[in-house]
Amino acid sequence: MQHAVGSPLPPPHQPGQGPTGWQPAAQHPGAPQGSAPVPPPPAAPPHPTVPPPPSAPPPPDTTGHVPLPPGAPVGMPSAPAAATVPDPTTTTLAVLLIGPAGAGKTSVAKYWADHRRVPTAHISLDDVREWVRSGFADPQSGWNDHSEAQYRLARRTCGFAARNFLANGISCILDDAVFPDRPVVGLGGWKRHVGPGLLPVVLLPGLDIVLERNAERRGNRRLTDEEVARIHGRMAGWYGSGLPIIDNSQLDVPATARVLDEVLSRSIASPPTW
Repeated sequence: MQHAVGSPLPPPHQPGQGPTGWQPAAQHPGAPQGSAPVPPPPAAPPHPTVPPPPSAPPPPDTTGHVPLPPGAPVGMPSAPAAATVPDPTTTTLAVLLIGPAGAGKTSVAKYWADHRRVPTAHISLDDVREWVRSGFADPQSGWNDHSEAQYRLARRTCGFAARNFLANGISCILDDAVFPDRPVVGLGGWKRHVGPGLLPVVLLPGLDIVLERNAERRGNRRLTDEEVARIHGRMAGWYGSGLPIIDNSQLDVPATARVLDEVLSRSIASPPTW
């Protein structure tokens, strides 16, 4: 319906009423009286649906954030309280394998490290010395200030590496041709850089054995027979030093490693004085 412009709007619709002037419709004859029936409420579901728990977010990428304890001087290994023989194969150790060229230090150290039941690293001083490529000072060309400085630097680097490995639960075996009569390349530096808990063991086979093994070497690792004999003679000074000595002249590498475990077991129970 249209309204004239300016005329009032019709009043709002009220509940139960029609528009103005309308009458409510009459009830049909026979219609039931009273309020309309209320429908029953809908039945509730037997069990409410529980939403599944949210899935855990993927772990963050932590590469490069693994905490590493700093290295510290290695203390003396503690012997077990029981009277049983200590088992060096399950103990975190720092071992220094000493011997002349051709004694089998590197071969024994690698085999021993490979077959332990705890994580173990092998650190060879000769390998670390040869990290220097240009300007390498080879002691075979003469022991001088440059070769001594590079030796000291390599030994200190080996000590830092050993301390860091040991601080993180990884045993270490180091090998070096330490001379008993030469303090500059003696045990004092190793004790200073690794710690008093370092366990030194000497490999000292017969001269004929080291000459034979030296002949199989290549490059600057191979020495003259005269040099091998001179080094072997100086290494004899370890007899009477109090350090454990293994004569592996008649032992192969696995057998030498087994003897090394026996020696280390005694060293843990009664550390040598050095």
